[in-house]
Amino acid sequence: MRKFAVLLYPDFSLQEITCLTSALTVWFGEKIDFIASENKEYQSEEGLRVIPTKTTADVKITDYACVILPGSINPLPALFDEGLIEFIKSGNGSDIVFAAISSAPILLSKAGILKGRKFTSGFFMQMADTFDFVEKDNFIHKGIVEDGNVITGIGMFFTEFAEAVLRRFGYDIGESFMRYNPDEFTEEELTFYWSDDDYREFLGELKAYTKQ
Repeated sequence: MRKFAVLLYPDFSLQEITCLTSALTVWFGEKIDFIASENKEYQSEEGLRVIPTKTTADVKITDYACVILPGSINPLPALFDEGLIEFIKSGNGSDIVFAAISSAPILLSKAGILKGRKFTSGFFMQMADTFDFVEKDNFIHKGIVEDGNVITGIGMFFTEFAEAVLRRFGYDIGESFMRYNPDEFTEEELTFYWSDDDYREFLGELKAYTKQ
């Protein structure tokens, strides 16, 4: 069974990864572990307060087939979280798929995952000038870049980022993943019904709320 993880840190971006996490969980029934270096509340850049399901001390990064790193409007707390960086670094040389979007590739750079690999990122280029562990010669100015077991993307291409990860794992997501034109659908196509079994299941669940 494949295992997926999302790393959490201060000011992480939900918006950049929810196309991917929603497809994994709702469409394909995968379970995702949300991992942080500490068992405490983290606030996303959108203001949502979350608690990780596991800490870096609870698991090995090599337990996972894919580790997803959301971007952050403020990447410095994660960049200087040595426990988090060491956790990422422990995946060096493995076949884990690292999927990092927006500013998150700088975490992979510091952990050595991007050494010798082509990548893209949404961080400001002065950061690449500031930190000598960023291999600027390998920076590719494209929306999505795949090199070996690493997938990187710029935040505005969150749909394409999700698609790249899902296709890497062979999920059937069709030709127009989450790119629908509402004017192309008929009234019938936009009218939804449960199957008989699903409706019966709903009615069974409803009883728990309607008992007097």
